[in-house]
Order: sequence, then C-alpha cells, then structure tokens
Amino acid sequence: MMATTFLTTTNTINKIPLNCNDNTTQTCPLNYPTKFEPEIYSPETCPDYFRWIQQDLKVWQETGITRETLERAKPNAHFRLVIKSGRLYVDQYEKAFQTRDVFTIWGILQLLRMYPGQIPDLELLFLCHDPPAIWKRDFKQDGPNATWPPPPLFHYCGHRDAYDIVFPDWSFWGWPEVNIKEWTKLSVAIREANERFKWKDRLPYAHWKGNSYVSLERRNLMKCNFSDKYDPMVRLYDQNWDKESVIGFKSSNLEDQCTHRYKIYIEGRAWSVSKKYILARDSMTLLIKPEYYDFFARSMVPLEHYWPIKSTENCGDLKFAVEWGNNNTEKAQAIGRQGSEYMMKSLEMKYVYDYMFYVLQGYGKLMKLDVTVPENATEVCSETMACPITDGGLIRQCMDDSLVMSPSVKAACDLPLPYEDDELKKFLEKQESAEREVVKWANEYWKAQE
Repeated sequence: MMATTFLTTTNTINKIPLNCNDNTTQTCPLNYPTKFEPEIYSPETCPDYFRWIQQDLKVWQETGITRETLERAKPNAHFRLVIKSGRLYVDQYEKAFQTRDVFTIWGILQLLRMYPGQIPDLELLFLCHDPPAIWKRDFKQDGPNATWPPPPLFHYCGHRDAYDIVFPDWSFWGWPEVNIKEWTKLSVAIREANERFKWKDRLPYAHWKGNSYVSLERRNLMKCNFSDKYDPMVRLYDQNWDKESVIGFKSSNLEDQCTHRYKIYIEGRAWSVSKKYILARDSMTLLIKPEYYDFFARSMVPLEHYWPIKSTENCGDLKFAVEWGNNNTEKAQAIGRQGSEYMMKSLEMKYVYDYMFYVLQGYGKLMKLDVTVPENATEVCSETMACPITDGGLIRQCMDDSLVMSPSVKAACDLPLPYEDDELKKFLEKQESAEREVVKWANEYWKAQE
C-alpha cells in the first residue's frame, strides 16, 4: 500500500490508519483529529493557477449563495455534499459513470484528513458528466426575466461561456476501470520512464492513443494518419478499453507511452483527464486548441509549456510542428521539459489538495444559508468507503494508495493575489500572441512547399 503522508519533519506524526471493523455495518470513527496544527508554515506561494479561484467564484461575491440560489443547481447534480463540523455527508441523486462520484468524494475526504478542522461548514452540488451545465446565456441580471445569480455547481471543467466551478477530477485518486493509478504513484512511474526514454532517442513523430469514438474532433484527427502527398509525421492509435480490460491492460500502461518526441492532446466530449499524463512525459505536447479548461491548465503558456495547434484542419499543423521540432531539437526538448516540470512540480498532490482547500474555503465564505444535513444524506468517511471493499481489486487499491495517513505537517501554500483586470488581459494577450506566431510560421512553411 502506498498511502500518502505529507511528511517534511522528523517529529512523530499522528497517523490516522483505516479503522476497519469486522461488523457488517461500518461506521465512521469518532476520534478523527479536529485541529490542524502544522509544524511548518511555509512562505512558498501557490502556483499561478490558484489565481483563477477568485475569478471562478466572482459571480457570487455581491449576492452570496442563498438556499434558493443553491437549490437551482440540483437538477444538474449527481450528488449533494455537506461538510458540517468537519464531517462529511452525501445525498446521492444519480449514479455517475463508473466511479467518478466515488473518487471525487474520496478525494474530498482525504482533504479533510489532511487539513482537519480547516474546511468551513458548507453545502455544494456536484456534476460528474463531461460538459458544463450552467451556461451564461441562460442567466440575466436585469429585466422582468432576471435569473441572477446563477446557481453554483461544482464540476471537473469550465468554459468561457459557463459558470461551473472548476474542481480537480476523480482521476487524481485513480481511475480503476482503465487501470490508471492515483496521481502521486503514476507521476513517479512516468518520471522514471522519462529517464529510461531519453528525448533524443525517442521516435521523431507525434503520438496519440485514445478513444476516437467519443467526439467528431477525435475521429477527424484519426484521418491525419493518411496522406497520399507526404508523410503526415503522426502515429495515431485507437484505444478499445473493453478489449484492453479483457487482456489485463497490457498495452495501455501510461508509463510505457514515453516513446515519441511529440504527444498530441485533444479533447473528448469535453476536457480530457489525459492532459496531465500527456504533458508529464517530457515530449513536446502538441495541444489542439481546447474549448474547455481544467483547474490547472489556465496558467500554461504556448511555446513555453506546449505547442499550440488549431482546432480545425490541423493535419498540416501537426506535420509542421513535428518538422519544426526535428529541425529545432533543443527548443522542442525545452518545451517538452518545461511542460513536464509544470506537471510534476506545480501539480504535485500537495498543491491539488491546497487548491481544493482554497476553493472550498472561498466557497464556504459565500454561504448565506444554514448548512443542513438532508434527511436522505449518509455520513461518509474513508472507512465507510474503503473497508467494505475486500475483493483485492483496483478500486480498493486506488483508495489504499491515495489514503492520506496523517494531517499535513506543512501549512497550505500562500494564496497569490487574484488577477487584476488589466493583468489578466495582458496574460491572455500573451497566450494569443504565441498562438498567432505559430500560425504564421505554419503558413510560411506550407507556402514554401508550393
């Protein structure tokens, strides 16, 4: 078992092992720590993507979140999660796909173990589908048909035209249905693979492997495999997860996919959890312009952390990116390395928990209602989720590997100031300028081929 202990001190740590009993009904222990007393108050500032937290909550700053506002999110929610006096309760409305809801709840439980007594009483509603649900077009501030403010709904991804509150997705704690380990364990394995497969020795092509049937964009990408005019410089493979599960996931280990100099990221039905795995591999990521964003990617910069690719008619752009990289190997390798370092350092699990910590603290401050545990809600803890699973399978393995074994000895990182309007505008212009530069280079390349 590779449980998680955030240990940076030689002093004795008060561990909180799973307290599984032999009874048929597992209950939550009453002796969980209720105070957080860190030994280390680190002066380190959180990564830049924390600056977006206030932006995501800004829409409720003036009005707060009333009972009426919150309940309007219920039709879109898979579950209601209540934190009261440091204990967690869940009212399930609909079962999510696979174990998305299970590991989302599990992740929040680990946050409570890491920072006991630090999360305020709150109620939230969570959506586990792929696309957002709270679209800006549906809410008006003024007039006889005013519908303001929009209801707060937690979700895995955001969109420039949506109000969904972005939160880390379930896969950070594991995705057992496709044999993906929790993020700490997997990132170690990918780092070791990066050492085995040196960039200069990797195949000089762009690689993608995934489920192409979930979106038209992915099916169009697969067409880039073929050209009667030139070598498209891509190697694209369809991933059939049903077949893969039958053969024991022998050809889908993510740490075995560090063999190409360039990796392609493309969205599925919405954002894809694959982004962190792709960016972590030291390969230069060719990132097909996304419609959606997850919590950590908004502060990434084209040509620093990845190579931007247009969202349409992109076969030629992919070929040019590979040709450019093979002719500018030091620059391409540097982009790949910087993207990988961003994943390994700025997205280590301590920061994932710190992000959750600040989102929930900020959200809790907006509550203008009496936090109430619904009649149909059930108290949930690590014991009630993990102890009944005794089959030795991947679900329990992911839980054991990601279990936070003790409160953190280190305080949360310091939350950076949110973006000022002018500052945010300049940052977005920097991203767009880099994208335009790449389009210009590609146009010049193809013109020279005529």
